[in-house]
Amino acid sequence: QVQLVESGGGLVQAGGSLRLSCAASGRTFSSNTMGWFRQAPGKERAFVAAIIWNGGSTNLANSVKGRFTISRDNAKNTVYLQINSLKPEDTGVYYCAAVSSHVVVPFTREYEYDYWGQGTQVTVSS
Repeated sequence: QVQLVESGGGLVQAGGSLRLSCAASGRTFSSNTMGWFRQAPGKERAFVAAIIWNGGSTNLANSVKGRFTISRDNAKNTVYLQINSLKPEDTGVYYCAAVSSHVVVPFTREYEYDYWGQGTQVTVSS
């Protein structure tokens, strides 16, 4: 069982930055592919970013490329999402997800992940 706890969300003005963190419990973090998804108001949850178990490959949604960066620290059992140049359309609840997998290409679909955090709210004002 893996427990995920997100933090770092908040209210920020457009153009600002945030760094989201997702702390994972358990001793298998270094074997997990980790992902970030977000759910905007009135919309379905959507893929944002993912990183494979050793950090060797990442994947970003087209809408966030150039502004978001995903990284991980396996020694701290934590995955990060650095968000720069925030836009109002980035507003939503950001969820961290995990799956035990040694794939070389990060998963981008919700059903590919087994564990989910409770989410952290990001609100971007214009």
